[in-house]
Amino acid sequence: MTTDAQERVFTETIEKDQRVEPRDWMPDGYRKTMIRQIAQHAHSEIIGMQPEGEWITRAPSLRRKAILLAKVQDEAGHGLYLYSAAETLGADRGDLTVRLIEGRQKYSSIFNYPTLSFADVGVIGWLVDGAAICNQVPLCRSSYGPYARAMIRICKEESFHQRQGYELLLTMMGGTAAQRAMVQDAVDRWWWPSLMMFGPPDADSPNTAQSMAWKIKRHTNDELRQRFVDMTVPQAQALGVTLPDPDLRWNPEREHYDFGAVDWSELKRVISGDGPLNRQRIARRREAHEDGAWVREAAAAHAAKRGGGAGND
Repeated sequence: MTTDAQERVFTETIEKDQRVEPRDWMPDGYRKTMIRQIAQHAHSEIIGMQPEGEWITRAPSLRRKAILLAKVQDEAGHGLYLYSAAETLGADRGDLTVRLIEGRQKYSSIFNYPTLSFADVGVIGWLVDGAAICNQVPLCRSSYGPYARAMIRICKEESFHQRQGYELLLTMMGGTAAQRAMVQDAVDRWWWPSLMMFGPPDADSPNTAQSMAWKIKRHTNDELRQRFVDMTVPQAQALGVTLPDPDLRWNPEREHYDFGAVDWSELKRVISGDGPLNRQRIARRREAHEDGAWVREAAAAHAAKRGGGAGND
């Protein structure tokens, strides 16, 4: 089949809303875009274990420790699941990790902020995982098959994470005045970074148009950000916390909430590596990668031994 014919088949697959599979021909730009997006998503899941992992030993009860431990394990599973999806495109998992710790690939900006109190654990579940759900549910219909199928399981687990975060905050809001103040402080610190999770405004997002054309993305950054705000404001009211935005109000004409201007200079600074904890997050990931070298070497030696013939166990 000629290249023109292959491109025609690919375009027809996209137009018919069918899935592109690893065996199918695809343009180099599509393959590179998918690898970049899936790798960034996988890195975010792995780096995202750090902010909440810091609280596993300090959680206030055995029940809270067990919940948090299970959630952090889920995030590790999401990362490994996504690295597997990237491998179906020809990417090498080890190479992707090296690109991350050398700063050549990015991860979600939200994980560069510190978790100063246990209320942050709940707010991450409510706001950060809530934003992730808004962003990721449409990806279940992404044009690349392995990524879309991976997102189905991930979104189900992220929904559970969002609910456990909200339940934790409800419990704290029913507690002492100090606990309620702790929740409000955490909401004040995480609200704006959560809005930044959707990426820059559409006018400044160079990859959105092509990703929409290839049906990798189904909605623009601004559309998803608005959906998140509309979903979250009633939840905040039910919770009894104030979202730190004096311009936040219902607009009956648009039938959406209006909200204030996001500080895009902060997002640019954080994704460029100058956020509160960028260096610490990467240093810990590098340390874990280097400490695990002997495990990878042992696994490779074992695989080589098994491949050498029967009776080599």
